Order: sequence, then C-alpha cells, then structure tokens
Amino acid sequence: MTDLAGRVALVTGGTRGIGLATAGALVEAGATVVLTGRDESRAKEAATAVGAAAGLALDVTDAKAVSTLVRGVAKEHGRLDVVVANAGVMEDALLGMIREESVSTTLNTNVAGTLHTVQAAARAMMRKKTGAIVVLASVVGEYGSAGQTVYAASKAAVANIARSAAKELGRSGIRVNAVAPGVIETDLTAGLSDEAKADNVAKTPLGRLGTAQDVAKAIRFLVSDDAAFVTGQVLGIDGGLVL
Repeated sequence: MTDLAGRVALVTGGTRGIGLATAGALVEAGATVVLTGRDESRAKEAATAVGAAAGLALDVTDAKAVSTLVRGVAKEHGRLDVVVANAGVMEDALLGMIREESVSTTLNTNVAGTLHTVQAAARAMMRKKTGAIVVLASVVGEYGSAGQTVYAASKAAVANIARSAAKELGRSGIRVNAVAPGVIETDLTAGLSDEAKADNVAKTPLGRLGTAQDVAKAIRFLVSDDAAFVTGQVLGIDGGLVL
C-alpha cells in the first residue's frame, strides 16, 4: 500500500462520497487527515467514521475562511503535505431552464472554491518547497453533457486550474493534478433513473459504474511519492466511458 506516514492531508468536501472515501484512503495509508464540510456536526461524524484527526466546518466560497483554516491546519500539525480540493456541487438543467442562482452557486463553489483552496494550499506548501494538490474535475468538463452546461463549464475550469497551477508551482516543488471521474455511484448521482444508469453502464467498456473508492485510490496515488514526476495531468477515472 502507498505509504503516507508522517504526511498531513486536508480534504475539502469530505463528509460523503468521493471526499469521504478519499479521506479514509489517506488515513489507511498512514496520513494525518483533516476533512471539512459545510456542516460542522457532519464533518465531525465523518472524521470519526474514517479515523481522521479532525472534521471542521468550511464554506469554500469564503476565501478568507479557506485561508484561515489552511493556515490553522499547517500551524497545528507543523506542515501541510497534501490537499484534495473536492468540495463541489452539481445542479442539472437544460439551457432554457437554468436559474441565475444555480449559475452563481455552481461557479462560486466549483471554480472559485477550488481556486481559493489551491491558492491557500500553495501558500502553506511553499514554506517547505514540497506538496501535492489534487482537484476534482469531471469527464463532463472534458466532453460536455446535455443538461449540464453550467456544471461542465465549471469542471473545465477546474481542470485548467490544475494545469495552470502545475506550471506555476512546479519550481516550488508543488505538484498539482486533477482527476476526472465518470459516472460514480455517490449522492450526486443517486437521482439518476435506472434507465440512465443502465445506459451509462452500456456505454462503459468496463461494464459498471464507478465507485467512490475507485476515485479515492487514484487520488491516493497522485499525492504519493509513486507519482513524484506527475504534475499538470487530468486523470480520467471513467471505466473507458469517453473512448
């Protein structure tokens, strides 16, 4: 198993789905993990469930709050080695039905929230000239999807945050990568009809939907020394869906 003993990791949006699975995978690899969620009680419960060091409340759209929390984690634990910017939202709507508030919420959370997190992480990591950051993109951001125009736009932006930040931070010893999940069985996709799920399975060469653990294991690899020469990549985790 990947060895992350002695590393300190922060996972935003860590109370469920991919975030929770990632926090658990990092704990299993030996890392000291702090996870966040919008609700403090849920964050604490999630931290207890996976053995994380702490579960804290955080609204990633609040740049000041993100900066304060990241600095606090680095100060309390003496370092910050890994940050997974997972917090995000997904609201589907056809073009003619997209609400203004949905645009604002999606872009503020997925794009600005990710940017705030990467920015704060970079500041903390620059002191030791080392670190690994992973952001959550999506195959939808790469290839588009009917009824998900705003979400697709936000995830395309996230992928390019990773690419641009990797170019900027590489000389400081900080790696930045993205994962682009396909259709993953989480709360975000729980509302899909059986017909839609069957259609996605039929389109996927590996013949199944993905799991949160599938994504978490890939993230664990990307933040480890096994990926020491990997940066600026957008790794598809989709079972071949986009082939």
